[in-house]
Amino acid sequence: MIDIIRNKLAGYGAATPLEEENATKEILQEIALYALWRARFFEVAVFQGGTSLRILHGLPRFSEDLDFMLVTPDLKFDWSPYLTLLTSTFEEFGLMSEVSARDDMDRRIRKAIIKDNSIANQLDLSFQKRDSRQKIKIKLEIDIAPPEHSNDAYTYLDFPLDFEVRHQDLSSNFALKIHALLCRGFLKGRDWYDFSWYISNGISPNLPHLEAALKQFGPWANQQDLGVTLLWLETVLTETIKSIDWDDAKQDVQRFLRPAEANSLSLWSDRFFLSKMSKLRRNR
Repeated sequence: MIDIIRNKLAGYGAATPLEEENATKEILQEIALYALWRARFFEVAVFQGGTSLRILHGLPRFSEDLDFMLVTPDLKFDWSPYLTLLTSTFEEFGLMSEVSARDDMDRRIRKAIIKDNSIANQLDLSFQKRDSRQKIKIKLEIDIAPPEHSNDAYTYLDFPLDFEVRHQDLSSNFALKIHALLCRGFLKGRDWYDFSWYISNGISPNLPHLEAALKQFGPWANQQDLGVTLLWLETVLTETIKSIDWDDAKQDVQRFLRPAEANSLSLWSDRFFLSKMSKLRRNR
């Protein structure tokens, strides 16, 4: 089964050790999604976030983590049963990965982690030669009490074998990306890269879902009279855009891009993102 992985990696045409490492991580992410499908995970949860954009919709940047949300809130959700099958599935592909849940049963975001160096050692990958003990790490995070009004979609994938992923539709995913831009509390250039991608692809945010998320966490939490309209959103996004250090934002995202995509970072400025934001109304 390692040959399936070898052939998939060759298809990336990685030109640098960093590109090779990002591609290898993405391969592990896809095998993890396949394992979760086998474990019937997508009967209770949906895939969302930046990695879903990358794997399901061709976002031209690599992404680090696998993010999910429950379909129905469940404060007793536990990763453990799903991780058992995830581990055995990795073994079927010749991978001896460490998979464990974090001790965070009292938190709304439940986390697990995959650690692996077996894939790089078996394929003799160049990035691994820096330190053969180095492990690829992939976090799995799930919101066990997600905001209301999200909409689902379904996509078939064919690596490592045919399977189906239940995920947020693009409009709902965009809503949570905007929530992150407004409420994360620290700068993450990848958020702004994704924002630009959504706008360029004519996606408009699911405003009821965004409003529910804003009322749940962030500066507007529990503000029951909050009315999220496009005009309100344009106003708060304008304020946020004007507060960003774009050099710091570029530095965060650059390592996830290939050179052709990284060239566009030279455009990043208040003026560039205000122009992007002006297209929100047209996407509606």
